[in-house]
Amino acid sequence: GVATETMSEAEAKPKCVLAYSGGLDTSVILVWLVEKGYEVICYCANVGQHDEDFSEVEAKAMKCGASKVYIEDLREDFVVNYVWPAVKSNAIYETRYMLGTSLARPCIAKKQVEIAQAEGAKFLSHGATGKGNDQVRFEMCAQALDASLSTIAPWRDAEFLEKFKGRTDLLNYAAEHGIPVDATPKAPYSVDENLYHTSYESGMLEDTMVGPLPEMFKMTVDPKDAPDAAEELCIEFVKGVPVKVTNKTNPKEETSPLPLFLYLNEMAGKHGIGRIDICENRFVGIKSRGVYETPGGTILREAHLDLEGLCMDREVMRIRDKLSNEFGILAYNGFWFAPEMELVMNSVDFSQRNITGEVHLELYKGNVTITGRSSATALYSADLASMDIDGGGDAFDYDPSDAQGFIRINSVRLKAYNALQRKLAAEAAGENGNGSAKRQRTD
Repeated sequence: GVATETMSEAEAKPKCVLAYSGGLDTSVILVWLVEKGYEVICYCANVGQHDEDFSEVEAKAMKCGASKVYIEDLREDFVVNYVWPAVKSNAIYETRYMLGTSLARPCIAKKQVEIAQAEGAKFLSHGATGKGNDQVRFEMCAQALDASLSTIAPWRDAEFLEKFKGRTDLLNYAAEHGIPVDATPKAPYSVDENLYHTSYESGMLEDTMVGPLPEMFKMTVDPKDAPDAAEELCIEFVKGVPVKVTNKTNPKEETSPLPLFLYLNEMAGKHGIGRIDICENRFVGIKSRGVYETPGGTILREAHLDLEGLCMDREVMRIRDKLSNEFGILAYNGFWFAPEMELVMNSVDFSQRNITGEVHLELYKGNVTITGRSSATALYSADLASMDIDGGGDAFDYDPSDAQGFIRINSVRLKAYNALQRKLAAEAAGENGNGSAKRQRTD
């Protein structure tokens, strides 16, 4: 009866789904949560990390006390539902950062919530620090998708912080509890990887005058070491989404989303494309320095912007520019599942109705150079744009002499504004002159 149910519920350990990487921090968190009385279900998302052995991650989680381990391949989902919307919106943060980590977090968080719901878990946990953006992204997404879930954030927990003041404490705890530790010396920086980008920050990179180590990069060669011959690609878009890439130099083509994107990564990486080194503003109010590689994404942004130049109306583009900026801020700050992001995405989709066509480009030593573009939905007209042909045909009815009135009308407010400025300047000069005269008479 009721008493039996209450008793079994009291005896059952509360379930917690931990976003688990297999690294030192999340392994310590796993054991710590088990010690705190939780049944810990580990979840590791495959979003395209390089050289990750997921069977090893699973075995380590079970050894550390996990009751179950989910290894989820989210790569296709990540490309189609997160990377493609970013491509359509030309997403970028503070004019330079292409949002690789920001885009992956909602993809990872959504699956974590789904696992918690399937397992009847009431708690989520992650290894994000208390000073970074990721804690905000994970938890805002979780709250949006299921407000009944609570998040345990060890790096904000007073007891955890008292126990673990640094890496030495983590290593000592690992030794005491039999947690396997990677024998490879820790890199002097932290790394976040997915198929869209790799980011490097912290450690030696906190000194903004210290350059990245040449051997640090995982996805791209140094542009100086890239091939001495250019390579030409053709990328086809339908409604702003890449649907086909063709290598014109070394014949090959890809049409499925994941293989297409991975091939662009391969080509861009080979030619040293997509590296940046920046300081940015975190949502929590702290500036951070990051080094990023976004090879395939850099190619797609250049190609997509170029096709929009051919096909998109000027005033639509002006508004879409604002939407691109808004998309970047919302993604960066963790508002992926917010109503304002839904509005932005739907508006961007509307702007992409005629962004269908192909772009030809050359890859060479860190550079992407557009060499041609074509579209059946182009707004560009060679006849209309030509300096050698009068008008543009009856359909456009463009008479160059009309420009005289156009210029005159657009100059009206400029004349009014500048006439006022001259008047105010003259009055100010007069007042100054009168003041000087008065002072001279007083003297």
